[in-house]
Amino acid sequence: MPDDLAGTIADTPLADALSERYLAYALSTIMSRSLPDVRDGLKPVHRRLVYAMHQLKLDPASGFKKCARVVGDVIGKYHPHGDASVYEALVRLAQEFAARYPLIEGQGNFGNIDGDNPAAMRYTEARLTEVAQTLLSGIDDDAVDFRATYDGEENEPVVLPGGFPNLLANGAAGIAVGMATSIPPHNAGEVCAAAIHLIQNPEATTAELLAHMPGPDFPTGGTLIEDPAAILHAYEAGRGGFRMRAKWEIERGKHGAWHVVVSEIPYQVQKARLIEQIAELLEAKKLPFLGDVRDESTEQVRLVLEPKSRGVEPEVLMETMFRATALESRFPLNMNVLTADRTPMVLGLRGVLQAWLDHRQEVLVRRSRHRLAAIERRLEVLDGYLAVFLNVDEVIRIIREEDHPKPALVARFTLTDLQAESILNMRLRSLRRLEEMEIRREHKALSKERREVEGLLKDVARRWRKIEGELTAVRDKFGEGALGARRTVLGQAPQVVEVHADSLIEREPITVVLSDKGWIRAVKGHVAEGTELKFKEGDKLRLLLPCHTTDRLCLFASNGRAHTLRAGDLPRGRGDGQPIRVLAELGDDDVIALFVWQDGLRYLVASSAGRGFIVTAPDLLAEKRTGKQVLNVKPGEAAMLCILAEGDHVAVIGTSRKLLVFPLSEVPELSRGSGVLLQKYREGKLADAKVFRLADGLAWRLGDKMRTESRLQDWIGARGQAGRMPPTGFPKTGRFS
Repeated sequence: MPDDLAGTIADTPLADALSERYLAYALSTIMSRSLPDVRDGLKPVHRRLVYAMHQLKLDPASGFKKCARVVGDVIGKYHPHGDASVYEALVRLAQEFAARYPLIEGQGNFGNIDGDNPAAMRYTEARLTEVAQTLLSGIDDDAVDFRATYDGEENEPVVLPGGFPNLLANGAAGIAVGMATSIPPHNAGEVCAAAIHLIQNPEATTAELLAHMPGPDFPTGGTLIEDPAAILHAYEAGRGGFRMRAKWEIERGKHGAWHVVVSEIPYQVQKARLIEQIAELLEAKKLPFLGDVRDESTEQVRLVLEPKSRGVEPEVLMETMFRATALESRFPLNMNVLTADRTPMVLGLRGVLQAWLDHRQEVLVRRSRHRLAAIERRLEVLDGYLAVFLNVDEVIRIIREEDHPKPALVARFTLTDLQAESILNMRLRSLRRLEEMEIRREHKALSKERREVEGLLKDVARRWRKIEGELTAVRDKFGEGALGARRTVLGQAPQVVEVHADSLIEREPITVVLSDKGWIRAVKGHVAEGTELKFKEGDKLRLLLPCHTTDRLCLFASNGRAHTLRAGDLPRGRGDGQPIRVLAELGDDDVIALFVWQDGLRYLVASSAGRGFIVTAPDLLAEKRTGKQVLNVKPGEAAMLCILAEGDHVAVIGTSRKLLVFPLSEVPELSRGSGVLLQKYREGKLADAKVFRLADGLAWRLGDKMRTESRLQDWIGARGQAGRMPPTGFPKTGRFS
């Protein structure tokens, strides 16, 4: 602040002051904390950690130093934040299950894939890896800009030279103010191969780059199951996501026994928390095919999943596990990075690679200029030395006799200040003939190198060939062997495995109890008829329906609507249950049929007007509470029945007590509608109907006995006729049962 403004108080509207300060905070968070630089793939805290360890000479060939020493240097010189956050960043750079290519080699307890915390920084030690050395290569050769640290006492690099493709190889994740970044790790050898292809083909498309770098390569392995088209779109836009699944295999035992072994889990999933999640779902009976889970992991992940029975298909078991647990997870892609001019921007794969290559071009130019300046300085010194060897006696005389030999040497031999100073600092033993020959060889070699460096600086194509060679060396070094081998399997998008929602409910026998006043409940087991059941006062039993908790029930109402209920969702226990109107929008006395739904069956539905049709089981499914209109009924009419259509003939009887039998084939199959006329009535309406096999005869209940009529020629006719009076002994109720 200028001295003339010291102590000045300025009136500023609160809204302006807040917006100005919040904007400054947001920019600070975006640029100095959360988003990585596209050139070296590092956030400030990671860059400062690597540089501080470089300053401490913790290279891969040196010994380890306490992490507390490193953290102290970082927060004292470069990064004025809490030691816990800095140590957490250091630990993550050293964890092999978190970083695909660790920048730090740790010694001690640095945590594990179970999610256990690392030891305190006073107990752990660290040093840089060869990957970090590659990132730093050239930092002492004026390859990048430096800036003053927060207190002005030190200098720190604005960006690292980035000889390793760290942004894509190790990925990044962070949340800033109003924006975030999420970049998965990739295989360094594949990234270098894609970058080389981009150098050779500057107009290469994203699809061509993906031929060399087909997708993420996570440190914990797993299987990538995203569709190739979705992967291409994600890399083109810089936004998307990747579905990952655990890697598993079947281990067979004796007598048909088997279990599933999970050897790799998705990235950033804590194994201990995963097992807890599976155990909780198992206890809650939400994993119907799983019997038990065991953790037999050592240094390698090994989760054993025991099926509940041998009859379960392994694919079905794993499909339910993938749907319900973190054995399948999704990693988002959001390549939001800081560009070379410190601007936050979402880049596609091609943009990220090009930005990194441009940075490598700039680093190469700066290093070449730095080397050229060093060569010229050395050649200047060597030229001075050669002047000495040509005039040794005169140089010795000047040094012995002159009070100020430096100006005399400069004047006598037309030397530069640097050359004169170098001659005066020469040792006498350097005047040997052998030394002169060595200087001439060095002068010749440096002159040749100077011509090569000058040619490199003048020729862009040569520079790109040089960068291509550097990338090839990085690819060969880090893209092969145990470190470089691809860990994530590139799988295909999985085929759909049908796992019905019913499978997620444990199959238990129950009996559905429906009362006369429309109260419904389920009791455990299959209850026999005549079993004493309690109801509300004035209410009584209407229907007992044996079924299982996994069954779907079809309820057909007098308004012609079909409703689907899940038997496992019905109220259980010894209470009265609940009104059926709570489960479906209908009155208490509107239920005309309740049965277990089975695919492949057909049903005859009919109204009181004697109109009806055949409907298939799928057309009766209606998961919504409002149901589904199947049979259209006019005002004053009502749906009368919904019965199983298994047979070849239909018998219908009206309230006029006339019976008609006709072939079932005369009734059309519809998905919805009013249907066709089954029986004609002058006065009255439909009383009952039955589908039966003509060869078996028409049966009806008379009291406690069943009676069958086989000679039905007198009642067989065409659909829509009036019919004749029923046989002697037909119930006066006008119903078959």
